[in-house]
Amino acid sequence: MTLSSLWGRFVALHVSSTGDDEPLVMLHGWGMHGGIWGGAAEQLAQHFQVHCVDLPGYKRGLFPSPAGRGIKGEGLEAIVSVLAAQFTGPVNVCGWSLGGQVALHWAQRHPGQIKKLVIVASTPCFVRRMDWPCAIAGEVLQEFASALEQNYSLTLKRFIALQVRGSEHERELLQAMRKRLADGGEPDMLRGVLPQIAQPALVIAGERDTLTPPAASAYLAQALPNARMVAIGGAAHAPFLSHTSEFVEQVTGFICG
Repeated sequence: MTLSSLWGRFVALHVSSTGDDEPLVMLHGWGMHGGIWGGAAEQLAQHFQVHCVDLPGYKRGLFPSPAGRGIKGEGLEAIVSVLAAQFTGPVNVCGWSLGGQVALHWAQRHPGQIKKLVIVASTPCFVRRMDWPCAIAGEVLQEFASALEQNYSLTLKRFIALQVRGSEHERELLQAMRKRLADGGEPDMLRGVLPQIAQPALVIAGERDTLTPPAASAYLAQALPNARMVAIGGAAHAPFLSHTSEFVEQVTGFICG
């Protein structure tokens, strides 16, 4: 029995659902939980049946190991398997940051379940490499990984600050993200499989995003066979929080169009 199949027996997702009509599954980013979507999810629920997922290891998502704060390798396969079993489709999927990678992997593994994709401030690879400059330095992520072992809470606060850096109204947004978090690693490279993901996709970037630069979103939009990109001016890594109305308008127009 593989590690993926073992995890598949124990991994469970917590899902908060609201609204009616067209299903929209929303996948959060690293270190967060489904409640981070906040007002954006509330507004989207006026048009869709919104399912905000707590991925394993986050908030109410169950996970077989305390180390479940990262997702990579066969762990990603297990999570996609559980998503595929819980949402048999067809559904629309919106993934932010790490959640965008999960969404892309889900669409590639189970294409019949996904109608449309919204990929928000994500990237096929978070780490800068010789052939991939559209990312942050590997030593920065390694520092976060090491710091997690010593002080998870403080490290997460630093990570939140990095996500909003450069955004309009940065201080207010930082406070909002910390409050949402209180209330409530990296997968394999995706570049090789992007041409296989044929679902219509909207790639949303934050113009001032330093964690997943707009160039990474541009790459996604070009590599996916049926995608287009929208850059939200003045936004950093969390455009659904800093520019909620514009974000909701873009998502609604794309899915309903």
